[in-house]
Amino acid sequence: MAFRLSDHEGIEVGPEALIGRPTMVFFGFTYCPDVCPTTLSEISGWLDDLGEEAEEMNVVFITVDPERDTIEAMADYVAYFHPSIRGWTGPEDEIARAAQGFRARYERVQTDGGDYTMNHTASVFLFDATGRFTTMIDFHEPRKFAVPKIRRSLNEESEGAT
Repeated sequence: MAFRLSDHEGIEVGPEALIGRPTMVFFGFTYCPDVCPTTLSEISGWLDDLGEEAEEMNVVFITVDPERDTIEAMADYVAYFHPSIRGWTGPEDEIARAAQGFRARYERVQTDGGDYTMNHTASVFLFDATGRFTTMIDFHEPRKFAVPKIRRSLNEESEGAT
């Protein structure tokens, strides 16, 4: 899965940025009315529950709407959530390549009045420090199940290091 995107600070990133620490990845967009702000709020709560362990995580929000989600828009949006969350954007073809690599789905859907919204995978992908997929956290999955899944990804890193 090769792709080149930029984070919300304008730094070029790719799959190599996801190796070395356990990672959470969520696909969405800043104009999302419900799923994205809810999920990013839930991720923020999970990170709060992890305390200092949260510093060991990569947490990445990749837009599926690069037309509207510029670097500046991503920076403004992720600022509302936990400071560990990084927003990634880039050209449409690179977003498509990243989504394909994660097996995430998205599509542009026209709305009344000539505007559009985006349908997209609403789960959070979890990976261990080596980049191996470990599990998914479903939309609205209770915190009592989500946080232990994240802790398992963190522990898989330390077990692999011994």
